[in-house]
Amino acid sequence: MADNKPLEGKLALVTGASRGIGAATAIEFARAGAHVILTARDVKALEATEDAIHDAGGSSTIAPVDLAEPDGIARLATAIHGRWDALDYLVISAAYLPMLTPVTQIDQKQYNQALTINVLATQALLANFDPMLKRADAARVVGLTSSVGEKPRAFWSAYGSSKAAFDNLLECYAQEVEKISKTRVAILDPGATRTAMRARAFPGEDPQTVKPPEEVAKRIVALVQEDFKTAHRERVD
Repeated sequence: MADNKPLEGKLALVTGASRGIGAATAIEFARAGAHVILTARDVKALEATEDAIHDAGGSSTIAPVDLAEPDGIARLATAIHGRWDALDYLVISAAYLPMLTPVTQIDQKQYNQALTINVLATQALLANFDPMLKRADAARVVGLTSSVGEKPRAFWSAYGSSKAAFDNLLECYAQEVEKISKTRVAILDPGATRTAMRARAFPGEDPQTVKPPEEVAKRIVALVQEDFKTAHRERVD
């Protein structure tokens, strides 16, 4: 195995791979030699990520899916398992940010969308891909979280509470599979990163003052190759 292709022969699934940290992470996995399954709702944006991967000599497969669809993740897992036996890396990057408001003014429709994408879809991903993860030699699950999930912040309650539940799900899963598989789980806070989501949350911020998503992507790909303890947490500063 070439030193510059340490993940050659490995399979990675990245959600939210159409833009931002998800797209950058997918490209970085492919650069390291993994075959990457790209999933998100926006087919054209996924195609742009795939073009970037192929232009660099990497390998990927597009698998469009709306994580909010009741059976979308189950269909995705069935399709992937029909082609591959094991899944080495699962990166849960997709997330939904509701409008920032006081608790008393949370928009119920947006809150429901946040809980669906950030919590229910996470449980469905873990449930449906657990068998494939357990068949890998040393599977890694990386979930991208937020500091507001661990430490509440005024006006961020809708998003923060969904991320708190997200973190809880991942930590519980880490404990449950620790003794019965080689799967390890990491919860990674990307910190301030130049993404469309951050631009919506901080409209007056100069995007050049925060790091690009490629920095987070490089850390994720490096992390999955490390022998970390399950339920590992870190922030990329």
